[in-house]
Amino acid sequence: MVKLARLQALDRSAEADADIRLPRLRTRFYAFLSYSHKDKELADWLHQELERFRVPHSLAGKLTASGVVPRRLTPIFRDQHDLSAGGDLAEEIKAALAASQFLVVLCSPTAAKSRWTNQEIESFKRTRPESCVIAAVASGEPFASDVPGHEDEECFPPALRYKYDRRGHRTAKRADPLAADFRQEGEGKRRAFLKLVAGMLGVGLDELVRREQTRHQRQLAYVAAASLAGMAVTSTLAFSAIQARDTAREQRRAAEGLIGFMLGDLKDKLEPIGKLDALDGVGGRVLAYYRNQPIAQLTDGALSQRSSALTLMAQVAEARGDVPGSLRLYREAMAGTAESMRRDPKNPQALFDHAQNVFYVGQIAHNRGDFRTAEASMREYRRLALRMIALSPDSMKYRMEEQYADTNLGVVLSDQRRFAEAAAQFAEAQTTMEAIATADPKNKDYQKSVAETFAWLGDAKMAMGDLRGAVAARQRDVAILERLLAQTGDVDYQQRLLPARRMLGVAYAAQGQTELAAQQFRTAVEEADKLIPKEPNNTNWLEYAFKARLELAKQLISAGDRQQAGELINQACRTVDELLRRDAGKPGWRAGSSRCRAIGAQLALAAGDKQQALSLAQQSVAASRTVHSGSPADDSYIVAGAYRLVGDVQRQLGNADAARSAWQAAFSSLPAGRLEQPGEMVERASILRRLGRAGEAQQLVRRLTQMGYHDPEISSV
Repeated sequence: MVKLARLQALDRSAEADADIRLPRLRTRFYAFLSYSHKDKELADWLHQELERFRVPHSLAGKLTASGVVPRRLTPIFRDQHDLSAGGDLAEEIKAALAASQFLVVLCSPTAAKSRWTNQEIESFKRTRPESCVIAAVASGEPFASDVPGHEDEECFPPALRYKYDRRGHRTAKRADPLAADFRQEGEGKRRAFLKLVAGMLGVGLDELVRREQTRHQRQLAYVAAASLAGMAVTSTLAFSAIQARDTAREQRRAAEGLIGFMLGDLKDKLEPIGKLDALDGVGGRVLAYYRNQPIAQLTDGALSQRSSALTLMAQVAEARGDVPGSLRLYREAMAGTAESMRRDPKNPQALFDHAQNVFYVGQIAHNRGDFRTAEASMREYRRLALRMIALSPDSMKYRMEEQYADTNLGVVLSDQRRFAEAAAQFAEAQTTMEAIATADPKNKDYQKSVAETFAWLGDAKMAMGDLRGAVAARQRDVAILERLLAQTGDVDYQQRLLPARRMLGVAYAAQGQTELAAQQFRTAVEEADKLIPKEPNNTNWLEYAFKARLELAKQLISAGDRQQAGELINQACRTVDELLRRDAGKPGWRAGSSRCRAIGAQLALAAGDKQQALSLAQQSVAASRTVHSGSPADDSYIVAGAYRLVGDVQRQLGNADAARSAWQAAFSSLPAGRLEQPGEMVERASILRRLGRAGEAQQLVRRLTQMGYHDPEISSV
């Protein structure tokens, strides 16, 4: 929702008193432009744009919360530009402020330290409501002074950061001024200008742009027609042709400003509500505008907008499942951002835009199992992130890119089972993210990202057999999420706690701390049962719930609590079956179906129901063979475990040949030449022992024992 400035009812008596005290001006100013003279270049541009802006006819005269919408935003007062030669300078400024409907403050670190800028804001706030003050961010960071060590980056003067009471006295309450971001890495000049105007007029930004877009399109058509006619006339019309050219340039600049809005504010409004057709239409219209213009001839701004449109269309194509089309669009967008980077290699925003497309290309390769391309892309993404930081070392935005790059590279390495390398990347990400979160401890998103890095690090440590490291990382993960949930009550932290607790429980169980493991699994189940009624169709929550139930059931079977284990297994199996009815092809749910039947078979075997155990074990095999997660090694261990269980049941039934045949099938399913994770080493050792290969099994058991791994299965090897 666009935040609009609102003109509240004025205190007429106060205004009358001001008129008595201050000299009257002949004109009433639409806005007072306050700025530090070091920002004069942008102030000149903004002043000129405001005074020549024409409000669309369909909006002019309308009554909004800011009053009657004028046709022009004139006049605009500037303290150095409009003062008369004589008279009291300070008093004239106060009079101009009192006679202005809005105050536009050009914000920068220099302006934040300017005593005069601060006094102008104070003077204005004594006679006007807070909503009539609009910030135009030129450089620096709003409220950076709240973060220790970043005080020099503050761009809001003190009077802008705090509210004033009806008597004109500053309070301790923090103000939230309407702000338009004119920075290069922000909204861009044209889009920020339109937002500023919309705030003063009291209309929605989308409404203003939609109206202006229609007018500009009509004018562009007139210009195009005039250009065609001009081609047929003689050179005596050269002067008119020059005028048409200048008009065309002006209209092109305005059109590109509207395109900036379409790719910014409009896109941001459509994305949360999933309007794929509308998003695709935005990208298509932008590309149509640039279709016949070669990349080399585009301005830097136009080139950036064209690339943004291609990226948007690629995201839409990916959301629709058109992966080849998405990849083609990302590559085309990447060519454009590469050209922007070539033109200005020291522009961190150009590097950032290019890095996003590099990431998306790598992500698609990763999802396809093309780990070589994925790794190359993620390493390039990381190189670009480090280059951004070198160019702009104080930018939190680029520091976050470094963390994202380390995490994504770690995921790709982990999926290649290069766990030590992955752990190193996750550790880098965790160090970066903790430093960022320490600099801004109030930022909940930063704290959440710290938790995520600990989660990835814990998984990598577990895969390496560093059980203590895995437990420590997961404990930090859970602790951070618990604190954030207690502070905010945000359901996002509540849902993140479900897999975090389950994986902490798995790590405890691997160390033989069965009571602690069961406690984590039980808490995860209880929290899932509280969460799911809020949104019963949330498949992520349902998946977290059935996985936690299966882990708890496994612990209860070992503890001899068969009744409760049976209830948990039945609930988990019902959830899995319901999920598969929604999407039969999802690998994680198919793996869940196999595991559900396998643990059910273990329970039936423990209860002496051998035929039921055999039936469930065979169902587990059938389900396991349909799992295609993109990681053949992971999938093969699922199949091997199911066959091993069939063999165990056949042995209990007295079918020695059938048992050995099943165990042999289990062994044949195991991947060759792979570094196993601890749980996989347990599976291999169990199968080898059943096949009479005790020496090979014992070697694996020794390695597991050195890790501190505890499992009932290996105690008998």
